[in-house]
Amino acid sequence: MGRPEERLFRLNDEIAALRRDELLAHEELLMLRHLDDDARRDAAVTGNPMDVAEARVTAGDVARMEQHVTALQSARRSLERKRDRLMGKLGA
Repeated sequence: MGRPEERLFRLNDEIAALRRDELLAHEELLMLRHLDDDARRDAAVTGNPMDVAEARVTAGDVARMEQHVTALQSARRSLERKRDRLMGKLGA
């Protein structure tokens, strides 16, 4: 797998990429939450079946993006723990 230093650099690159992806996904989640809020409000005010259906769709979009953000955070934390263990071995 290469020298420990090279593995460390690769881990840092992967962590940085996950952080960027996490930031973008979080920003998209904020936008989806705003859209969902509008759709729910429209559905509550009008009671129109199309508005109600749209609110269900946007709620699903929010839930999927929340899961995606959580998965990215988990993957990043896992790599950070791996990096920390490797740094500990290099420092020993």
